[in-house]
Amino acid sequence: MTLADLLPPGTPTLGNPQAPVLMIEFSDFTCGYCGKFFRETLPPLKAEYLKAGKVRFAYRDYPRDEAGWGLVSAHAARCAGEQNAYWAMHDRFFTQHTRLSTGIIMQQARDLRLNEQVFTHCMESEKHVPAILRDRDMAVKIGFRGTPGFLIVKTDGRRFSDAVPIPGALPYNTFRNEIEKLLQKH
Repeated sequence: MTLADLLPPGTPTLGNPQAPVLMIEFSDFTCGYCGKFFRETLPPLKAEYLKAGKVRFAYRDYPRDEAGWGLVSAHAARCAGEQNAYWAMHDRFFTQHTRLSTGIIMQQARDLRLNEQVFTHCMESEKHVPAILRDRDMAVKIGFRGTPGFLIVKTDGRRFSDAVPIPGALPYNTFRNEIEKLLQKH
């Protein structure tokens, strides 16, 4: 497995592209534990590691249902991304995850001032579905059987090593401890 397998082109990321540690979340917008991670664990990770340039965070989709709102919302976030609003849609979905519907998704697109015609055309095309399902397949290949799942690796931007899988929305200190171990490696 290569770094490009873990981080295919177009994968949404936050933080320094040259960070020595890469953290990949495999997640579903309809997952309550994923929302818990978003609300409770991601903010201190951003404050301590992303802002300092030590960790780059990537989000990959792992819809639990091939035809449900997890897949639809993942597609909507990617369509929003075509209008430079991926992370804004991502954040809104995790605050709305229990109430997703076509109406909610379209309201979010309007609230973000997306071009509705372009967004609707993207949604109807379902063009991102194969990539979303590839993300899910990668999560399963890594060994995740549910959401969220995290893979933290040491990287030099070309290769990765020392992969640490973390299944579940575990406490902040679990992530912090694994990140610190990787930052100490040379």
